[in-house]
Amino acid sequence: MQPVGTNGIRARALALTALLLGAGSLHFVMPKFFDALIPPQLPGEPRTYTHISGAAELTAGALLALPRTRGLGARLAALIFIAVFPGNVQMARDWLRSNRPLPLKIIALLRLPLQIPLVTAARTVYRGV
Repeated sequence: MQPVGTNGIRARALALTALLLGAGSLHFVMPKFFDALIPPQLPGEPRTYTHISGAAELTAGALLALPRTRGLGARLAALIFIAVFPGNVQMARDWLRSNRPLPLKIIALLRLPLQIPLVTAARTVYRGV
């Protein structure tokens, strides 16, 4: 694997920033969607998890945006991408069992392996800072 140059690190950091700030905002704009992703085995209210994960995504996005805090933001982003994986699995399970159209079921399944390049991108940013 070849090292990523400064411009590549910056570009990845800004892409992750946009993703995290967008997704984090959506947790507060349309929380019901995210509430449904919370595995029922977790204790407490789904909305609490929705708000905490949204706040964590907003925090990681803000930290990634600034070169001085980019390393911390990248580490936090990687942890978030790992932590939300059970929610993605829950979504895939629920959507596959639902009467949703086949393309949406496929999207739910394709989200699962997407976490790997997200974690990898965050690690690349961290190592390149």
